[in-house]
Amino acid sequence: MVQSKAATVDDWFAEVDPKREAVLRAVRNCALKHFGAPAERMSYGMPAYVRSDDEAPVFAFNSQKQHISLYVSPRVHPLYEEELRGLDAGKSCIRFRRPEQVNLDLLDRMLADSARLSSVGNGG
Repeated sequence: MVQSKAATVDDWFAEVDPKREAVLRAVRNCALKHFGAPAERMSYGMPAYVRSDDEAPVFAFNSQKQHISLYVSPRVHPLYEEELRGLDAGKSCIRFRRPEQVNLDLLDRMLADSARLSSVGNGG
């Protein structure tokens, strides 16, 4: 999807490719588990989650033309370096070409740590 102009995450889901919807809803549920509904908002055209002490996103995800992207704190990535090996992963982004490639167990553990550590893009 091109950058969404959706005002809410529910509106964003109305635009999602149906082939990706189930896994994206699972990603959302995982984020809500760790950050809670009050932390959810739209940021840069994608669902994002903030901690109560900081308005900068701690986690975000998007459905792009060629892949699903998960944006996790760059402080969390080094903790999972071994498990991220072989994945299309940068400093704070993990990309999956197919929905079935998304490892929800790994995401759950990463988000548990993200809920405790600093924000995406904060770098510190």
